[in-house]
Amino acid sequence: MFFNFVDELRAAGISASFKEHLTLLEALDRDVIEQTPEAFYYLARATFVKDEGLLDRFDQVFSKVFKGVMTDYGQNPVDIPEDWLKAVAEKFLSEEEMAEIEKMGSWDELMDTLKKRLEEQKERHEGGNKWIGTGGTSPFGHSGYHPEGVRIGGESKNKRAVKVWEKREFKNLDNTKELGTRNIKMALRRLRRFAREGAADELDIDRTIRGTAKQGWLDIHMRPERRNAVKLLLFLDVGGSMDPFIKVTEELFSAATSEFKNLEFFYFHNCLYEGVWKDNRRRWQERTKTWDILHKYGHDYKVVFVGDAAMSPYEITHQGGSVEHMNEEAGATWMQRMTNTYPATVWLNPIPERQWNYSQSTSIMKQLVDDRMYPLTLDGLDDAMRELSRKHG
Repeated sequence: MFFNFVDELRAAGISASFKEHLTLLEALDRDVIEQTPEAFYYLARATFVKDEGLLDRFDQVFSKVFKGVMTDYGQNPVDIPEDWLKAVAEKFLSEEEMAEIEKMGSWDELMDTLKKRLEEQKERHEGGNKWIGTGGTSPFGHSGYHPEGVRIGGESKNKRAVKVWEKREFKNLDNTKELGTRNIKMALRRLRRFAREGAADELDIDRTIRGTAKQGWLDIHMRPERRNAVKLLLFLDVGGSMDPFIKVTEELFSAATSEFKNLEFFYFHNCLYEGVWKDNRRRWQERTKTWDILHKYGHDYKVVFVGDAAMSPYEITHQGGSVEHMNEEAGATWMQRMTNTYPATVWLNPIPERQWNYSQSTSIMKQLVDDRMYPLTLDGLDDAMRELSRKHG
């Protein structure tokens, strides 16, 4: 059964290695969980699922392999694993409760009757005292009442079912919506390269132990803290059409600040020109020249633009096209300088990707960043981080 489980996981696109399989078996052998199906489910999920986007897929595989869940009553035969039901009953039901089940004759009779009803029933049934359905006093179904019932689907109302055997409804994780600071951090962590740089302010335990043992006295060794060595320039579009995306932009900014120690950020409006700023309240008084950025930060920096690229095409292509000031050079010229200086450049767009083709300015900007524009979703962030992780000439 376990080998079949691994095969099904792989078929569903979930990475299930032999090492993970052995880890699961070792955990079971050491009794790290209670001997219940629920505990085994969570153990298996923790072992095999490394990406939250695969949770729904894992649940479906688990149900297929271990539960035999049916989809529609009466349409497909169901084999109910009696061993599982009996094991759960023996663990959770008292002797008095087990005696209650005898009212139907025996546990086997209860299960046999359920199987027969599943085979006989051809349509949905509500109320009554025989068929599998909703309400009523039949011992099979849900939302009804019977002291020794088996609930199938639905929600428990009277808490009197001796076993729940339900069709699980799975909700796909929507990679276009489930975007928060935590998920953004997980995506940004693809862009990591650890190194020990700077002042030696962290105790090197291994070297200290070796040195002490060798010298015969306390020989303390220090080392620089291990940090993410990736250097990042973050340019954030603010104002106007970006106002509806303040929340998600703030979440991205917060996540990036905590993940990258070597991070510099700047604001711009609509398109990159000759100047950017760090304080929106003083953006006309305290500006940083774009030329200074290009000369100050090395070519090894990664660059991320965040903006909807929604503007008049003239703001990108023409001198004087800016809606706020007289730009002596076109925005496209500055974008080309940026991508030439920093080959690892991407653009994150909060507008749904399906709408990009309707905006001429978006198409132009996408070309200027060599088609490295990605939607500001979990999938888009993941793709963008993969792109930045590549070696660029």
